Amino acid sequence: MWGTVSEPSDESLLLAYRGGDAAAFEALLLRYRSPLFNVVLRFVGDRGYAEEIYQDVWMTVVERCGDFQGSAKFSAWLYTIARNRCIDHQRRQRIRAHASLDQPSRSREAPPRDRVANPGPSTESLAAGALLRARLAAAVESLPDEQREVFLMRHFQGLAFREIAEVVGAPANTVKSRMRYALESLRHSLRDWKNDDDV
Repeated sequence: MWGTVSEPSDESLLLAYRGGDAAAFEALLLRYRSPLFNVVLRFVGDRGYAEEIYQDVWMTVVERCGDFQGSAKFSAWLYTIARNRCIDHQRRQRIRAHASLDQPSRSREAPPRDRVANPGPSTESLAAGALLRARLAAAVESLPDEQREVFLMRHFQGLAFREIAEVVGAPANTVKSRMRYALESLRHSLRDWKNDDDV
């Protein structure tokens, strides 16, 4: 029904779902399955956690669909929910990490046979593109949170700066500055990536 020539807007799909049209919600799920999941995955860096957060985001959409105001775009509203869930997850992880630091370390008790050295990728087994993707992923992960989220929404989602500004609750100029700093940092991190092939 929804896959015909003229695609309905996200906002009209949400309104239809609020009116009881389950197919409208399925259309939104299909439309945002890959883009939303990819942003969450890149934000938290773990597929299992990303799946949990992704499901939680859609549960929140179901519970709060009546709160959606047509003054904002659905995508901005959706990514705001996702961003908040990702931030909540990171806070919980930091608390757990802090708590684990207070516990006695067991790593010294592990027998040597349980430790396996990581030989690293060989130049024969990895193409230059794969190496670059790995370096880029590590560089993006090392960005400060505010820069990383702007980079992910701009680069992987193609959101306009004003849309990102709505999601993160900052002026558009601030968002542009964060993007500029993120790009400068990534360029700096990747400036010598080709040299890794000779290692």
